[in-house]
Amino acid sequence: MLEPLGVDEATFSVYHALLSHPDSTPEQIAALVDRPLAEVNELMDKLRKLELLVPTWTRPEAEHAVHPRVGLTGLAERRRTELNQLLGELKEAEASADVVAEQYNELLTARSSGDVEVLKGRANASRRIEELALKARETFWCLVPSHLDDTVHPTEKSPDFSLLERGVKLRTVYLQSMSASKHAVDYAATIHRLGGEVRATPTLPMRLLIFDQELAIMPMDPESPTAGAVIHRTPAVVAVALALFDAYWARATEMFNPEDREETALTPHESEVLRLLAGGAKDEQVARLLGISLRTARRITANLSERLDAASRFELGVAAAKRGWV
Repeated sequence: MLEPLGVDEATFSVYHALLSHPDSTPEQIAALVDRPLAEVNELMDKLRKLELLVPTWTRPEAEHAVHPRVGLTGLAERRRTELNQLLGELKEAEASADVVAEQYNELLTARSSGDVEVLKGRANASRRIEELALKARETFWCLVPSHLDDTVHPTEKSPDFSLLERGVKLRTVYLQSMSASKHAVDYAATIHRLGGEVRATPTLPMRLLIFDQELAIMPMDPESPTAGAVIHRTPAVVAVALALFDAYWARATEMFNPEDREETALTPHESEVLRLLAGGAKDEQVARLLGISLRTARRITANLSERLDAASRFELGVAAAKRGWV
């Protein structure tokens, strides 16, 4: 019962013997508790450390066992103080452990080795993919095997919409099962009307995202969407990812008719580029006035020319004017 105070059964037996026979010698105590003298001497040393065996005031050369009410109560108080101190140290250690664990987690979630970047956990993967989407320049291809109904954004908040607004070509292959959800179909239809290409197929192997045909993002575990993702920049891996996407894109069917696309749905950048081009601005001037790169300005012009089947700037201006875009 006294073990939490550091007094085990053997120690207590010697302590009890000293209380019952205060004038006994170690040899006599050893006989009383039926233990070897060497062990009794060790146990008496332990009692001294616990302050349960102290020098007698009247005879400094003698010792006596402290009254249990005083000795054990004092020992319990000291033990409580020690435990409170240990508890405080434990809390500090836990806080330090949390810091170390977080640092280690960050190491795992952002571990990079040349052309490979590992992202542990869905949240970390999502944040990194959003960062990469902001840097996309030309194309964004994706296979989306998950059910769209629970994951789509309102169109005005959709990262897909942001990509289309910047003139990035978007191709997406969904599962045909998404047609069971009106919300999902409406979302896909909106993306289609804004210029994105949308197809569907019965099955897809895994989620796959490809930016600018330069980097491919795949799940760490296709069976566990929350595990995280791996970003590959190695040309060989990206080539395999592109081949996989092309294979499913080729076998997938168009979800909407090309005529359904809104020819009047221009992004703000496209409208401003047309206005500037109509005013005689060159690509360099367009880029400078809009605060975009020259490459982006030329890509937007090329996309508009392709969209309106225009072979020259003049034809582009005429076609845009016919549609009331300028």
